[in-house]
Amino acid sequence: MAARIEHLVTSGTFSLDGGTWDVDNNVWLVGDDRQVVVIDAAHDPDVIARAVGQRELVAIICTHAHDDHIGAAPDLASHTGAPVLLHPDDLPLWKQTHPHLKPDGPLADGQVLTVAGTELRVLHTPGHSPGAVSLYAPDLGAVFTGDTLFAGGPGATGRSFSDFPTIIASIKDQLLTLPPDTEVRTGHGELTTIGAEAPRLDEWIARGH
Repeated sequence: MAARIEHLVTSGTFSLDGGTWDVDNNVWLVGDDRQVVVIDAAHDPDVIARAVGQRELVAIICTHAHDDHIGAAPDLASHTGAPVLLHPDDLPLWKQTHPHLKPDGPLADGQVLTVAGTELRVLHTPGHSPGAVSLYAPDLGAVFTGDTLFAGGPGATGRSFSDFPTIIASIKDQLLTLPPDTEVRTGHGELTTIGAEAPRLDEWIARGH
């Protein structure tokens, strides 16, 4: 059976730099009836575990280490035995949420993860955070961008550990080079396509945020 994409929305809070905000997060599952990966274990480990069901959870992949994207990762890992994977440049952010735990393995640009016969290619896309990554699944025509690229523009860069020129370079060099019909599965909100977002690059740069 071919791999497919499944989608959950979980709700909770995001805290950084002394502020806290209510947020809804997209949680993505990629796999088939036998095995699956979770991209961004946000807020509610029980809801995510129910979606995984009896399938083998190959990995819990973190697009970045803001607390709303990793809060449920350790509990889900404990329940399933799956490793938590994170780019090492985001370890300072991880430690703010889970100071006494470590991720189980690193992510690196160009790394290929395989689930249900489908490849997920790791693209290092810093800017929203130093270790932010996107995951490109060419067979599924999709890229999972976390908070790097949304429908309408780049992710926020106004808080600690973020940088606007860096996120623009990541989007331009890593994401906008993908096929135009590639679906962008975001960390929050609605999906878009590479082709829909590419013409807006100059507008984002002019806007400067």
